[in-house]
Amino acid sequence: MKPDQFRVMARYNQWANERLYAACAKLHEPDLFLQRPSFFGSIHATLNHILVADRIWMGRLTGHPAKIARLDEILYGDFPGLRVARTAEDAQIVAFCDALDEPNVNTTLRYKNMAGEAKAIPVRWVLTHFFNHQTHHRGQVHCLLSQTSVAPPSLDLAYFFPEAKLTT
Repeated sequence: MKPDQFRVMARYNQWANERLYAACAKLHEPDLFLQRPSFFGSIHATLNHILVADRIWMGRLTGHPAKIARLDEILYGDFPGLRVARTAEDAQIVAFCDALDEPNVNTTLRYKNMAGEAKAIPVRWVLTHFFNHQTHHRGQVHCLLSQTSVAPPSLDLAYFFPEAKLTT
């Protein structure tokens, strides 16, 4: 896999998060925290989990492990704080992917998972998982949002391409 694929995915991730967070910002705050049948229990908790996982993986990739104990750890108890943190994290993800070259993408990431088990996965597959994980959980938020008065935005990658005006 080429680094350009991950640069595109980083920008798509940023675009999709901006759209999803803009829609969620239209909700009354109690609706963000309302318990709904879902893996993480609410829109806010699911958005929070995406940030948690991103910080864990980015910490592993950059060699600066995140100090996160649980996948459901609440990093920000309020939506505005979570949104600011999401925006900052997305900028870091874009910068990280912009700095990738083929040797980086074709190395192996060695790390310990949250259970302390040693793992080794090629970086190209770590990044593929990283972006797939985000898409998966954004889909859950999209579904939860459809249960509110706010229409969920289109997040399809195909809608991103014309807006992104990609040259590669």
